[in-house]
Amino acid sequence: MKITKIESIPVRVPRPQAFKSSLGVQQASENAVVLIHTDEGLTGIGEASSIWDRRGRGESETINEFLAQTLIGRDPLRIREIADHMDQVLHRSYPAKAGIEMALYDLVGKAYNVPVYQLLGGQVRDRVLLSHSLSMGDPAEIAAQARRLVAQGYKTLKAKIGRDIEADIDVLEAIRSEVGNQITLRVDANMGWPSAKEAVRHIKEISVFDLELVEQPLPPDDIEGLRFVRERVDLPIMADESIWTPHDAMHCIRHQAVDVFNVYVSEAGGLGSAARIFAIAEAARLTCIIGSMPELGIGTAAQAHLAFAMPNLGYASDVNGCVYHSGDVINEKLPIADGYMLLPSGPGLGVSLDEAALDEYRIDR
Repeated sequence: MKITKIESIPVRVPRPQAFKSSLGVQQASENAVVLIHTDEGLTGIGEASSIWDRRGRGESETINEFLAQTLIGRDPLRIREIADHMDQVLHRSYPAKAGIEMALYDLVGKAYNVPVYQLLGGQVRDRVLLSHSLSMGDPAEIAAQARRLVAQGYKTLKAKIGRDIEADIDVLEAIRSEVGNQITLRVDANMGWPSAKEAVRHIKEISVFDLELVEQPLPPDDIEGLRFVRERVDLPIMADESIWTPHDAMHCIRHQAVDVFNVYVSEAGGLGSAARIFAIAEAARLTCIIGSMPELGIGTAAQAHLAFAMPNLGYASDVNGCVYHSGDVINEKLPIADGYMLLPSGPGLGVSLDEAALDEYRIDR
């Protein structure tokens, strides 16, 4: 089998409400749908997703104008070889690489008539506990969000903090007053605290709200600061922006900087690299979760396959990016029920492209 064509189509899918964090306000997601065609008639689909600078248009440009040309004629069954080649010819651009690699996994699963989680080692759980993030805003509005999500079955919620400590405390008080201790509550500072000492002080102040963990309290390259924080607070510290690649994972482990890894398929550069981060964490006796950009249905399906195959998934994960949107580019509705992602069905990623929706959301013409 040979690759005959690779194409990436940027799409913009709105959200029902704007989502606010310390990183800004998101009205929609701009991602990219990746298609890999072969000489045997099989087509694999993937998704490049990012909230950072390149987004759907930029990732599509990288794929269409550079990566695609280097991969035509290659054997799509040799996923690791292709992934290594992309790393050799292009520094970073991880979401673009992830979109291509994701489509390769989908294609290979279809070729062998097996789901992608089998290609990643096989099923290790029957369902995946989900987390849902709360948009920043007025404390009463955030509490109302929490109430609605609990009614939908979510058992873990993530509050976005990292503004001033008084505002953060008001939000956490409102959430706990609204839903009590019936949910697990975690917080994400999104790199919002400027120094390790300030992070320690704030974490100790908010620990009274029975929090599960604190995500990315400091800028991504402040590994010594993360270690300083981890050694001085009781709550587990989770790395997000500090963990993009297996190299990043090793760096954090060497410095004993964090307790939990938040692993992104897109930031890692694909399913294979994300699985290697899980393996590194497992060797260091650390647990991981899976984070979201958020993805549309294709990327969410890929996350789900990873989640069902990784033994050291230790907490609720954001394997539900598709629910943050008003529409999607796939025909299927992913199996989410009572706060859990259920096992995907079908070969490959188990999803198919909705051509009409793709035509509606594409932004390249």
